[in-house]
Amino acid sequence: LAVAGRDQETTGFAWWAGNARLINLSGKLLGAHVAHAGLIVFWAGAMNLFEVAHFVPEKPMYEQGLILLPHLATLGWGVGPGGEVLDTFPYFVSGVLHLISSAVLGFGGIYHALLGPETLEESFPFFGYVWKDRNKMTTILGIHLILLGLGAFLLVFKALYFGGVYDTWAPGGGDVRKITNLTLSPSIVFGYLLKSPFGGSG
Repeated sequence: LAVAGRDQETTGFAWWAGNARLINLSGKLLGAHVAHAGLIVFWAGAMNLFEVAHFVPEKPMYEQGLILLPHLATLGWGVGPGGEVLDTFPYFVSGVLHLISSAVLGFGGIYHALLGPETLEESFPFFGYVWKDRNKMTTILGIHLILLGLGAFLLVFKALYFGGVYDTWAPGGGDVRKITNLTLSPSIVFGYLLKSPFGGSG
């Protein structure tokens, strides 16, 4: 399998080496990463809608083999007192939004893989990189970690201000509530890392 000078003789890597063939092609590597993100988001959206279509309100989620809807329920969407699912529309919306996002990512990945510049260093210096430049590599890693941190803070804001989350310990068998007392003690927060993974300490 040889495509436009990307065979083993010209790159040093066979076709099955994946992204290794794109080491010096930052634009193409960006396309591969964006397309990969699109595939992941597509799976999340499609599986979400599949679970919504097969959901039986009379049966507990754990008896239905659901893997995505329980996580949406813990965010406080569609559930009421006792953990009863009252509305599946938020789950449907989540699935549709993921599918729309996957289409945008997919088109972006295809563009960068097939039509965009092969390297970004000349056209978009901020996004370009050289693997030997450790400062640029750590900057890329740092940007990813900051974005992940912002995503985590969205969950915090959801729990504090925007509807709350599902609390299994709430009176009456659990309910959706806003978090009012944050645990900010480092000894408690990081203490979870030192506890036995097999339980026993609540």
